[in-house]
Amino acid sequence: MTISLDGYVTGPQDSSGTPMGIGGFRLFNWLDRRNDPGPNGQVYTEVLATRAVISGRRTFEHADRWQGDHHDGVPIFVLTHNVPDDPSPGGVRYVTDVHKCAAQARAAAGDGDVMVHGAGAAQALLRAGQLDELELHVVPVLLGQGRRLFDNLPAEHIELDAIRRLTTPQVEDLAQHVTHMRYRIRRP
Repeated sequence: MTISLDGYVTGPQDSSGTPMGIGGFRLFNWLDRRNDPGPNGQVYTEVLATRAVISGRRTFEHADRWQGDHHDGVPIFVLTHNVPDDPSPGGVRYVTDVHKCAAQARAAAGDGDVMVHGAGAAQALLRAGQLDELELHVVPVLLGQGRRLFDNLPAEHIELDAIRRLTTPQVEDLAQHVTHMRYRIRRP
């Protein structure tokens, strides 16, 4: 999940027409260097190695449903309150229960990883105890408004163990700077 330093995953007024909101695409400048050797290339290669995707419905719709294929034909599970009447594109499956969604995605991924897209889906999986790790791509920008990644969590503490921190080497264009951090979620 790419996130601003102040916790936003989109800028303000995100919609299907402006999927990242006003100024939100700034969060993805680091992807310009996704094919370079180094941290960005490593992280992007790991993203492409995931074997299933869970997405929130809002994210899925704002991304124009990825035309039914996020990457390499992996199964996509859309966590939603309501299953739409129109047929799902590609191998997309709509699931209304967070536990069933996680179980189906894990089964589809086999021994591979499942990637999660969207603040709502991430929050729902975290609340349900179905998220094992958080990978945050922290961009040094303050968006000030938008959709926050951790807005709707319970008041209880969730402890994390830092697993990895990768920082882009000095780059000429500071807009492409990012720190990739991975945390394991502690279970009681």
